[in-house]
Amino acid sequence: MATTGIGPARIAATGGFPILLAVSAGHLVNDTLQSVLLSVYPLVKDPLGLSFAQIGLVTLVFQLTASVFQPFVGAWTDRRPMPFSLPFGMAASTLGIALLAGAGGFASLLLAAAAIGVGSSIFHPEASRVARLASGGRFGFAQSLFQVGGNSGQALGPLLVALIVAPNGQAHVAWFVLLALLGILLLFGVGRWYAAHLEEQRRRASPPGRPAPPLGKRAVVAALIVLCALTLSKNAYTAFFQSYYTFYLMHRFGFGVSDAQIQLFAFLAATAAGTFFGGPLGDRIGRKAVLWLSIAGVLPFTVAMPFLGPSATGFLAVLAGFLMASSFPAIVVYAQELLPGRVGTIAGFFFGFAFGMGGIAAAVLGFLADLFSIEAVFAGVALTPAIGLLVWFLPDLERTRAAPA
Repeated sequence: MATTGIGPARIAATGGFPILLAVSAGHLVNDTLQSVLLSVYPLVKDPLGLSFAQIGLVTLVFQLTASVFQPFVGAWTDRRPMPFSLPFGMAASTLGIALLAGAGGFASLLLAAAAIGVGSSIFHPEASRVARLASGGRFGFAQSLFQVGGNSGQALGPLLVALIVAPNGQAHVAWFVLLALLGILLLFGVGRWYAAHLEEQRRRASPPGRPAPPLGKRAVVAALIVLCALTLSKNAYTAFFQSYYTFYLMHRFGFGVSDAQIQLFAFLAATAAGTFFGGPLGDRIGRKAVLWLSIAGVLPFTVAMPFLGPSATGFLAVLAGFLMASSFPAIVVYAQELLPGRVGTIAGFFFGFAFGMGGIAAAVLGFLADLFSIEAVFAGVALTPAIGLLVWFLPDLERTRAAPA
């Protein structure tokens, strides 16, 4: 697919680039708070008397609350946009971080996880819509810039936990409340821009009807099922890294907590970089080509990792994280092109589905780690990128649109 020629300079000319940066920064704050929750597991597991299964259940509660509400929020805001839901969602996450700092047992940890998850479910659909509105027409680039903020936040979480919380104790999680308050202020500004944009739309003539899908109904449903399978593959694998990679490094190679957190940071930083390149690459060569490379193409690296030493494991983890993360902007934009006019619904569904599948995977992997070992689970989950071979069944939307011409 040829590039549209609408890059950052064109977006800046339309006034949308500062908003793209702001909503990406809001995504960074939102996902930093999420990552703090996941990164404190090694610090609270023994003091709070938690098993791997309980850690998996905490992740499940977080990711289910972050997923179940998202499609409903997206569908609702497709009909009734809510610009100031963005700072409201961040406020819920702020409450969750405050609860996490004082959590004294499994139940209070679950409550903190649920509050952070609810905040995330409110944030993502409308934030993704704002990114598309501010894109200037280059939707892959805008989706990548938005998502790279989230992936950067996921990478920063373990690093900040290693620097701030690990040396000082769980109560120092409270410092992240300040970051959350900054996020509320930032998203309030984004909400004002979004509200002004909606008001401008109301002053214009009635908007055109919703565009027709590029494929028939059965083909659209089949393509969405494949995209869901690809999302499952990606998130099942990354769920292991987010919740258990530090434990794997500590058990197999004798890493300390801080060293393991830094390795997790390297993996998550690679996913942030991969996310940034995935969208623009999809604008240029097509979404399907990106999906081939990013999911099925990573399988040789994931299969090799469980049999390697610490240095090679760390290197391939970074490479696999980079490649796999480039898939999600392509998945979201591909799905939005399948169902034009349903930006919030699609964003809510796929962000929610990703969180939900990651949560279920984390819970299952936790039970399996208790039954067998963390090393055995890592070897098993290495096969999940094979699901990426289903990309073969996706229609090439660029060729479909070009066919009538």
